[in-house]
Amino acid sequence: MLLNTLEKALMNNPVRAALQRNYEAGRLLRMGGAMNGGRALEVGCGRGIGAGIILDRFGAERVDAFDLDPDMVRRARERLESRGAKARIWIGDATHIDAADGTYDAVFDFAIIHHISDWRAALREVHRVLRPGGRFYAEEVLASFIHHPLWSRLLEHPMEDRFDRPMFARGLEEAGLVVETSEELVGQFAWFVARKAA
Repeated sequence: MLLNTLEKALMNNPVRAALQRNYEAGRLLRMGGAMNGGRALEVGCGRGIGAGIILDRFGAERVDAFDLDPDMVRRARERLESRGAKARIWIGDATHIDAADGTYDAVFDFAIIHHISDWRAALREVHRVLRPGGRFYAEEVLASFIHHPLWSRLLEHPMEDRFDRPMFARGLEEAGLVVETSEELVGQFAWFVARKAA
């Protein structure tokens, strides 16, 4: 699902970028550690902030990233142009990832999967493209935020089959991933690190 105008503005500003770089990435790093090389994938890359974080803070050698929105893909390509072959960006769908089985050492989700109606299909795709032993770093928005009377009027999300923290953890496990750790903030946001069995 594409972001509406308000959410696109909220996601594409310096405050959001600073939060993602300093707080959200820091939390996932503390929970799951750095990559120290290897190949990563970001689902729903937006304007490319996350892909840069994956290279700079998580230490990926290379990052592939995609987004459903052609405008965001254009912005990400411009932002990451100086990275050369270290960053590859394309238009894509998280329920049908254009990559071979076992391609990635890590997959990153900076609050994208809650935008997907069939979020379980996206988790199955994450599992498919991870190599055995590969990690999935996820930051997600929970059902209580999505269904809040204010946010549900201002932001557009699928409203059916939304998840809380335990439900997302079950979805990860059903997809074949082992949840190593998860954390929650005020019942509205959650972070997960899961691994594909070796």
